[in-house]
Amino acid sequence: MRTLVIIPAYNEEASLPSTVEELREKAPGADYVIVNDGSGDGTAEVCRAGGYPLLNLPTNLGLAGAFQTGMRYALEQGYDAAMQLDADGQHDPAFIAPMVEKMEREQLDLVLGSRFLTSSRPRSLRMAGNALIEWAVRLTTGQKVTDPTCGMRLYGRRVMTHMAYSPVARPEPDTLALLIRSGARTGEVPVSIRERQAGESYLSLGKSVRYMAQMGMNIFILQWVMEKEKL
Repeated sequence: MRTLVIIPAYNEEASLPSTVEELREKAPGADYVIVNDGSGDGTAEVCRAGGYPLLNLPTNLGLAGAFQTGMRYALEQGYDAAMQLDADGQHDPAFIAPMVEKMEREQLDLVLGSRFLTSSRPRSLRMAGNALIEWAVRLTTGQKVTDPTCGMRLYGRRVMTHMAYSPVARPEPDTLALLIRSGARTGEVPVSIRERQAGESYLSLGKSVRYMAQMGMNIFILQWVMEKEKL
């Protein structure tokens, strides 16, 4: 299965070299592309100096726009599957192979990484928000997803077009719920997520709480206001 790893990058010049080096070491069979999302630092220069495959956006589109750019590229290049890998080093590429294997073995459309499939969820305000989104996904789709906010997701060919061109598609829990409700065959693989290797996250505690609340609302809105989309 030809797999493309999409690495959206916004001002990630400090973390990109180690992220790419680890990806090459732990997932040597996976192709990758950096989507430079209008960075104001030296992200593009780091990519050119390192010879990294690069899609260079002239302006900042945000995560959804950068991800869709990478997904369209994956479709145009004929890949069978595509996934997002964070440029900040939080995602361990060692889990790419197990996710691809599960997709191939079980003929799935979507494989989700989960921090809580084999371990308990720690107690915190942020994890309470994660549990709220899990409940919303289960209520609207009838399917339990143990870690709906985990960003490690592998998308098969059947859902790639939706992710690339739908105006409501983005790599977030609300789109995940919509895909499941629309018939995507889904499975989970245990993963671990690390602290970012450089830079600062845009999600403060306050922003995290607002994000969780917004995602919970969006899940219900997408299910009952948007027309149901078929894969």
